[in-house]
Amino acid sequence: MGMSSPKCFSCAMAIPRFASSIAFMVAGLAIFVIVASVLLASSPIFSSFQDYFLSVDHGRESRPPIPPSFAGNHRPEMFVSEPSSPKPVSGSDAVNYDANSTVSDANLCDLYHGKWVYDSGGPLYTNMSCPLITQMQNCQGNGRPDKDYENWRWKPDRCDLPRFDARKFLELMRGKTLAFVGDSVSRNQMESLLCILCQADMPKNRGSRRMHRWYFKSTSTTIVRIWSSWLVHKTSEPMVFAPDGVAKVHLDLPDEYFMEFLPEFDVVVLSSGHWFAKPSVYVLNGTIVGGQLWKPPQNARVDMRINNIEAFGLSVETAVESIAAHPNFTGVAIFRSYSPDHYEGGAWNAGGSCTGKVSPASDLVRNEYTDVMHEKQVSGFGRAAEKASKKSNLVFMDITEAFGYRPDGHPGPYRSPDPNKKTKRGPHGEPPPQDCLHWCMPGPIDTWNELLLEIISKRF
Repeated sequence: MGMSSPKCFSCAMAIPRFASSIAFMVAGLAIFVIVASVLLASSPIFSSFQDYFLSVDHGRESRPPIPPSFAGNHRPEMFVSEPSSPKPVSGSDAVNYDANSTVSDANLCDLYHGKWVYDSGGPLYTNMSCPLITQMQNCQGNGRPDKDYENWRWKPDRCDLPRFDARKFLELMRGKTLAFVGDSVSRNQMESLLCILCQADMPKNRGSRRMHRWYFKSTSTTIVRIWSSWLVHKTSEPMVFAPDGVAKVHLDLPDEYFMEFLPEFDVVVLSSGHWFAKPSVYVLNGTIVGGQLWKPPQNARVDMRINNIEAFGLSVETAVESIAAHPNFTGVAIFRSYSPDHYEGGAWNAGGSCTGKVSPASDLVRNEYTDVMHEKQVSGFGRAAEKASKKSNLVFMDITEAFGYRPDGHPGPYRSPDPNKKTKRGPHGEPPPQDCLHWCMPGPIDTWNELLLEIISKRF
């Protein structure tokens, strides 16, 4: 371009004016940012941003405060479904303890708070379409006359829990192994999963006396169950003044049996708690520190400071910490929360009953023992998760509150096909023998596996 004097003079005059304009714009923008920051910091808009990133739920004011054990930097994951977002960060501090709370206007779903809604679509299987149901859980086969308990689905507050897709699960778990570790309620959940999956592919039993193992040929998926009633080390031999036959529960040592197989599992679902109501002796560092339905001799000098509830919390902490620290375990460890029972009018062995319950309760059925066991489980999990490395993939699947509404979901007196079994109260009001701990199949327990699939789908 040519350099004529008039043009150069115009350019020279324009440069200062242009620079002045820029300076004025920058100053104005700075003032705007400062004012906006002050306003946002005190406004609901800013609060919603906090809610999204810190997972705060202002809409659930009645929720209990975070236990002190979660006050540190490393916090366990209370699983949050993210239907339209990438896989969540794994690790014990992936989200806040209270991150299972629903966050308004965010893609986070509170899976564990909601309501039961009637579903005319019916259950995922029937007692006739699944040959794998344990007879004690086959409520329809055992003569239970009502069926509506099969037709209720869990509806989280601000999202939908997808109906279980057996093909999706098998594809997600292609070439992988999922293990259930725990007591008979854990077995109950495993059998529910098998019943759902066998509607798509019938598994082959490849188990042994040491381990139940089911293999789905279509996707080379394996489902395993390992019995571990305490999740920690147990011995029966005499110990000091504790006699032979009474379980010695070593609260600071994990159950070596399931730990031996842990590296083989891609997903492990652990649960426990109900065996802590049984006679047992509690041991820490090789020393007896307490017991349940057992007392030392009168002349024995022992500090019985640990009861069964405290013992449960310590056992959970030990199991979680040991799994997180295992050098060869790279899978996902999911701890299912305490499963509520619904014995009314007494304990399971003292006339408790759930006879006549045919639909979900309209109000949460509170049980003091269930509440405190759940609290100890949460705090034990939290203490261990705080100590875990960031690469640990720990999830707490909290079903306790949701299933407090389902006294109708238990077998009750329909525990066996015996045509002569008692199913009604006696002449003096005494209830018949019944099971208000385990769950009918099909029934509410199938929801546990819908929650399980939702968790797994965000990781594979």
